[in-house]
Amino acid sequence: MVFSIAYHFLRDRAVAEEIAQDVFLKLFKSLDSLESAAHVTFWLRRVTVHRAVDYARRKQRRPEIGLEETAELRETRPTGDPLLNRRLQALVQSLPEKQRAVMILRYQEDLMPEEISRILDMPVRTVKSHLHRSLALLREKMERSVGGSR
Repeated sequence: MVFSIAYHFLRDRAVAEEIAQDVFLKLFKSLDSLESAAHVTFWLRRVTVHRAVDYARRKQRRPEIGLEETAELRETRPTGDPLLNRRLQALVQSLPEKQRAVMILRYQEDLMPEEISRILDMPVRTVKSHLHRSLALLREKMERSVGGSR
């Protein structure tokens, strides 16, 4: 779950692994303050999203291109239309950080708006607003890109 959130937020396997390792180290240090398994899950999601957002902000300020990021053959098992999936992933990545985090937690992690609001420490209405606006924006951008390619 931790790796999945970080990976879908950042689209970088190595960074997602690093963030996951950092989150689990922090979890180990914080075990005494966590009360239940549900609290641990909540805590993991929240810390992971915050670490991913922090990393994305740092990277925007100081972009880097590493050897790992160069073109490489990878084995993937795409589902559905690979071009459409790639385009949709790029559109989700173009969303602002908070909206992207809400979308990933909702559609990748399959969380309800109430859970997302607790993880991101924002009102449920704000979560729903982010979802609504993000979906409308993604639809509009997708229609433009599909319509523009004809």
